[in-house]
Amino acid sequence: MVNCSLFRLAYSCSVLLDKDGTERAYESTTRTIQSLQTSATRTLNHHRHDWMNDLQVVYGYIRLKNMDKAVQYVEKISERMGVESSIAKLGVPSLISFIQSFRTITNSLELQVVINGEIHLNEITAEADQIAETLIHTINAYRFAVKPGYGDTAVLRLELSLDDDALYAAFYYQGELMNEQQWKQKIQKQLEGALMQPINFGQSYAKVLLKAEMRV
Repeated sequence: MVNCSLFRLAYSCSVLLDKDGTERAYESTTRTIQSLQTSATRTLNHHRHDWMNDLQVVYGYIRLKNMDKAVQYVEKISERMGVESSIAKLGVPSLISFIQSFRTITNSLELQVVINGEIHLNEITAEADQIAETLIHTINAYRFAVKPGYGDTAVLRLELSLDDDALYAAFYYQGELMNEQQWKQKIQKQLEGALMQPINFGQSYAKVLLKAEMRV
């Protein structure tokens, strides 16, 4: 279904192009579509692998007649599905796709997302894309700054919450950075002129709080 939709998009784009530069523009569009297909395939494969593991665990508990463990595991799956549902409702395709495919682009950083209540960025602000871009850039700043090692995988937890006046994004990081000063400079540069701003400019990399006033 995903691949068919992408092929239809590529065909529609090619039809609308003028003759001048058609081949170059078509090749560019094709490369973009192929990149999207590759990313979508990797993400679907990861989800399929997770579901197969979940089914095997539940089946094992049932065969052992350990119904308490089976019920607990099903509840765990339900909680994870709730998180994925909340992510899908954020309303900005670029952000949703980035979060859902994050495990396919790095093994050095685990991204955990907590969304308090239902947040539909596209419905609460006209600058939803700008907010999504800031969130993605901030996550990537951590991803590229993770210090490689042989210990536990670094963990970045993103918590999103909303009140009547503002959207809040809290980043909690567990791990080490290669260069904290470079990370700080990159974060400061990315936040220049952004809608989301730090609540406290003296924050440590272990905990960063951002806030965006809502403008519908």
